[in-house]
Amino acid sequence: MSWSKLKQQLESFLCPALDGRVEYRATGYRYLPDKAGLCYISVDKKDILRMNDKTSSIRWYQTELEIKNDPDIQIPISDEEMEKVRKDTKGTVPEDRLKVIARNRKISGYAKELLSAQASLSKSNFVAVANQFLSTSIEESIESRDILLNILALVDRRVGKKRILNMSEKMKLKHPVVQYFYELRRSTC
Repeated sequence: MSWSKLKQQLESFLCPALDGRVEYRATGYRYLPDKAGLCYISVDKKDILRMNDKTSSIRWYQTELEIKNDPDIQIPISDEEMEKVRKDTKGTVPEDRLKVIARNRKISGYAKELLSAQASLSKSNFVAVANQFLSTSIEESIESRDILLNILALVDRRVGKKRILNMSEKMKLKHPVVQYFYELRRSTC
């Protein structure tokens, strides 16, 4: 499918409040057919997502330690996770320390997922992911670990106000760029 047709289809799925604000753009290299063009998403004429661009206002993590030390990341810890740590330590650890251990375990897993998602995004082909989005259900795109699929689903008109408002806890565990598009969509509801 040509870029112009793909762009037209993606923009036809934008929610009405974001129509004209969110734009999909692409650059191509006519004389370098083996080099993929740069695709990016802009909001209000400002580039937001540029496939792992360091000049972006969105934070891209380089190491697990950066994620662990980021004060903006809030990881909710459930009672089941606390109980698992309690069982693993055979009850010898003080109660306040259990929460720290459970949080560190959860944030380590989260950090690995986040770095993996970033790595796959920087290597991904925007056109291939956009075609995948158009051929899969909206639920699969929202639940996916692919950052780009999450973004395309969040700005989609098929995701209603009630669903957007109900996914606030899930969005805390997503990449900052996904959280940005979630907040953008939530502000338009």
